[in-house]
Amino acid sequence: MMATAENNEVTPMPDVIRLSEVAFAWPGGRDFRLTIPRLSIERGARVLLIGPSGSGKTTLLNLLCGIGVPSSGAVEILGTLLASLSSAARDRFRAEHIGVIFQMFNLLPYGSAIDNVVLPLSFAPRRRQRASEAGLLAAEAARLLSALDLAQPYHRAPAATLSIGQQQRVAAARALIGTPEILIADEPTSALDRPNQDRFLDLLFAQIDAAGTTLIMVSHDEALSSRFTETIALTDIVGAEPAP
Repeated sequence: MMATAENNEVTPMPDVIRLSEVAFAWPGGRDFRLTIPRLSIERGARVLLIGPSGSGKTTLLNLLCGIGVPSSGAVEILGTLLASLSSAARDRFRAEHIGVIFQMFNLLPYGSAIDNVVLPLSFAPRRRQRASEAGLLAAEAARLLSALDLAQPYHRAPAATLSIGQQQRVAAARALIGTPEILIADEPTSALDRPNQDRFLDLLFAQIDAAGTTLIMVSHDEALSSRFTETIALTDIVGAEPAP
């Protein structure tokens, strides 16, 4: 929410994500079906999605990223109905507007930390242009890595030689480079103890706040709720059940 300058009335911030009457079922009769009557997320929010295994977290993230499309209903991201785009156009849209921190990081094992960070810019011309406004792309990648507490000697190290915590920082920098409007993080702190979770979130929040990025993070850990502007229990907003 935000207050107007003239009368201090609180008015809603524009939604960057809107889902309405969404239903999803895997083709071929696979035994899972997801329904989401309504979901909206405001620009600049830090949203924590909580849900047990089998509650539909991965399916929901795939819908938000345009990896999958609903069987019915509307998934609107930044004013664009994803189902109206071709598969290739959805891939381009995701590359330009959505940074993703995968649970398993999905780094190129023999590429350096910097190589991994700049990789998504190969598929996103506008993100590449925004990143290059700060100077050389490698320098912007190094800045993000340093801001996320990865020491400079590791910037040129192959990703496979880095610790889990260091790989996590590379994955976060890769998702942040070029300031995408939305950042989706799939349980990025699950392998960390509480002090390191807090340290990582402090660093991540500093970057997304500076860029005005909207964060949607999935976790099993309800204790993280206090760090976010909103916590949504997937069991409250979705129906996940065996398909008939």
